[in-house]
Amino acid sequence: MSAFEILLSLIAAVLAASISAVLIQATRPLLLRVALAKPNARSSHRIPTPQGAGIAVTAATLLAGGIVIVLAGSQDLTIPFIVFAACLFIAVVGFADDIRSLPVVPRLLLQAAAVAAVVFSAPDGLRLVPAGPVWLERGLLLIAGLWFVNLVNFMDGLDLMTAAEAVPITVAIALLGSFGYLAAAPALVAAALCGALLGFAPFNRPVARIFLGDVGSLPIGLLLGWCLLELALHRQFAAALLLPLYYLTDATVTLFRRMARREPFWAAHRSHFYQRATDNGFTVWRVVGEVFALNAVLALLAFASVALNLLTADVALLLTGALAVARQLRRFSRPL
Repeated sequence: MSAFEILLSLIAAVLAASISAVLIQATRPLLLRVALAKPNARSSHRIPTPQGAGIAVTAATLLAGGIVIVLAGSQDLTIPFIVFAACLFIAVVGFADDIRSLPVVPRLLLQAAAVAAVVFSAPDGLRLVPAGPVWLERGLLLIAGLWFVNLVNFMDGLDLMTAAEAVPITVAIALLGSFGYLAAAPALVAAALCGALLGFAPFNRPVARIFLGDVGSLPIGLLLGWCLLELALHRQFAAALLLPLYYLTDATVTLFRRMARREPFWAAHRSHFYQRATDNGFTVWRVVGEVFALNAVLALLAFASVALNLLTADVALLLTGALAVARQLRRFSRPL
């Protein structure tokens, strides 16, 4: 465990939090005029609210992450330029969609281009399944990455929800990097993303004064996906699944249920378990609080998986995590 790496992570988080908060304060008046989110079938808010705080969160993450990587001064630690460029690109796509809704197919193709840049930037020597063909693995990762980016977007439908999900994940990734289970660059970027979201949180707490918008949720999904991919490529498969397990399960089960009912699953809706919870009498604070607590438990299970490093332990921990998530989804789907 490196005290220096922990210090760098703390610097990245504090710097990103400061930049994020300042930029949100500076851009909110403009966003009130050009990016007002009006309530729709998916919304949990009742009055028009500006969106676009993701501009500040994304900028703060990349700036703080890049600065700290440079300050580290290690020859082995370089800025992941392709990942940063893809993040900026998908943020632009998201902002365009925030201003004027883009058609589904062009939007997905543009998102896929950003995800592909990240997936194919991984060194050929790092493989999830070395025995299989590299083109098949990369293709499947592209599909999985595109789904992950969109599910983070889908799940960003409640005040503080993205922070409640991403903060435990990013803290866990930063700590795993400090212990040497992950490359330093994604660990520092995760720390910066954690800080940027903490800087955003006071503006997004119920009742939110501003939303992330797609300009925030899409690059956050891309950065989280990259960090989790790096974790999996370093042979920590169970940890990479456990950390986002609540989001993966809620979004995926909801998607398949809507498809089974022949509903237009691409359209705005309020079918996610966390959304149904607010209809069932849960307050927003209670929903995000329980999601945060669940994610903290999943993070502890991920740490246990890394520490034990046994297949039987991974299976048991994944089963434990799945049961905890299933219990939470069942709880959200029933009235208080």
